[in-house]
Amino acid sequence: MWLLILPYLGLLLPFLYARRTPEIFGVPFFYWYQFAWVFLTAALTGVVYWRTR
Repeated sequence: MWLLILPYLGLLLPFLYARRTPEIFGVPFFYWYQFAWVFLTAALTGVVYWRTR
């Protein structure tokens, strides 16, 4: 269950990721970092689900 804290901690302090570089396919870091957390959170939720089932 402690894995579900990681997305919260990863997005808690926006000043750590509120920058333009590095870019991926022209998308600034600020946007792709948050978008990556969508998939990471889904994966972590799946792991917690399967481990506690």
